Amino acid sequence: MQLDHIDHFNIRCRLEDLPAMQHFYGDVLGLRAGPRPNFATPGLWFYLGDNPVVHISTRPGERPAGPGPYDHVSFRARDMEGTRLRLRAHGVVFDEAPVPGFPLHQIFMNDPAGAKVELTFAIPEKA
Repeated sequence: MQLDHIDHFNIRCRLEDLPAMQHFYGDVLGLRAGPRPNFATPGLWFYLGDNPVVHISTRPGERPAGPGPYDHVSFRARDMEGTRLRLRAHGVVFDEAPVPGFPLHQIFMNDPAGAKVELTFAIPEKA
């Protein structure tokens, strides 16, 4: 067996959280909402290129269990300063951390359902 890459991750949220999730993953992070199978419950799929990497699913009347073993998902990103400006413009609170001993810098935030999202930038980029 050989694993090649992460295919997608799924976040469960309440039905009433879907508009906020749409805004966060679409408008804030810039992923494209796209086709999703006709599942029995509402949800969203967000694409990075041609790949549906973020799946949002709802369960009527059920709050997501948490935090469980899931900690965060990370996207490799570029344009750190532009990212900071975009997050601030959308009112997204975030933290930053250099990766000790590696030429990487991380920005962390939470989506509207509480899932932690990391953006990882290669250095040297202007911090």
